[in-house]
Amino acid sequence: MRVTAAQPEDVSKLLAFREEAAAWLSRLGTDQWQRPYPADKLLETIEAGTVFMVLDGDATAATITLTPDAEAGLWTEQELAEPSLFINKLTVARTHAGQNVGGRLLDWAGDRAYRAGAKWLRLDAWTTNEALQAYYVRLGFEHIRTVREGEAVNGGPRVSGWLAQRATRPCEHGFWDETAAPALLPPGTSR
Repeated sequence: MRVTAAQPEDVSKLLAFREEAAAWLSRLGTDQWQRPYPADKLLETIEAGTVFMVLDGDATAATITLTPDAEAGLWTEQELAEPSLFINKLTVARTHAGQNVGGRLLDWAGDRAYRAGAKWLRLDAWTTNEALQAYYVRLGFEHIRTVREGEAVNGGPRVSGWLAQRATRPCEHGFWDETAAPALLPPGTSR
């Protein structure tokens, strides 16, 4: 399997991929991702170079967004002063479930963040999805706090306020990485 940067022509494929994940999540009894994701916002993140795909032959096995930009209102100014990259929209195809593709992709993200000069790999997970939260904890993320509706600073969340982080480090993830080298983060500049 190989990791590639998503391209603008991948928008419809990635939107369908997310719809598949939303249907699966609904069957599990969670309301996560039940609103359609805006195509223009996805295209914007693809064009910013922050969306990556794991390909198994021609099939999309997983996707992840890895960005220096934090969701508004979640992290404190002190936390944002620490060099960090943020994970969003990690999704694994049901055809590849149970194969540790998500864990390996998190290792890839941690390795990439390390090479970019980040101290932390951070994420915000769906507040009510306890199974997802437990998954991240099993993979070495430390729960920092949960920001609930109305508690966010400067207009932050809504429903995705379970915050966690793990230190970045070089990792053997087993993917063939076809992406460009990550841009180095300026010291003390998470956004």
